[in-house]
Amino acid sequence: LNTGFGRAAEKGGGTGVGGDPPARTTAKAAFCAQGASVDTFSSVLHVPKAELNNVVYSLNVFLEKKKKKKKRVWSQNLHVVSLSSEYRGLVKHTGGCHCGAVRFEVWASADLHVFNCNCSICTKKQNRHFIVPASRFKLLKGADNLTTYTFNTHRAQHTFCKTCGVQSFYTPRSNPDGYGIAPHCLDDGTVQTIVAEDINGKEWEKAVKEHKTIRDMSKP
Repeated sequence: LNTGFGRAAEKGGGTGVGGDPPARTTAKAAFCAQGASVDTFSSVLHVPKAELNNVVYSLNVFLEKKKKKKKRVWSQNLHVVSLSSEYRGLVKHTGGCHCGAVRFEVWASADLHVFNCNCSICTKKQNRHFIVPASRFKLLKGADNLTTYTFNTHRAQHTFCKTCGVQSFYTPRSNPDGYGIAPHCLDDGTVQTIVAEDINGKEWEKAVKEHKTIRDMSKP
């Protein structure tokens, strides 16, 4: 506080307004700050109204700053809780293409569930992938070095590096709101196990319709 009794109270000595100990004077001023009449306390404490008004104003400013700080800390803590809840049980994998022009990071389990599809294009390019929500994938570099191939329904976006031709990730037809990540394009050290599941891409519509969980894999 920018008052004599406030500085004395901080140092633990001196007297407050009206001869009271600093702590008691501060408490009285705080009571005023909560809505009691300044006129009443001015006469009781034998202190000029203007001086007491300054004390009340200083306390109000102090309390308001304290309130805002608490709100800010709570907001930050809430963000941390939210972040940790979304990624609980996951690890951050990094990976990319062969030449290094394309790099990404992705949050997923250390134990990967990979699809082995036998549709025409997945067979020719030997595509195996695990699916993640778009929010858990981040392209670190190489956006301008990617090109995309589409065919048939054009829903699947087969992205690959212009330089080396490697497809390290793509947008699957089954999960247009997520990404299919090639496990063999991840850096070493974060994958513990890989379980592969065959999916009959030759009868794509039937296979996806009958699969119980594939659509949900791109949901956060």
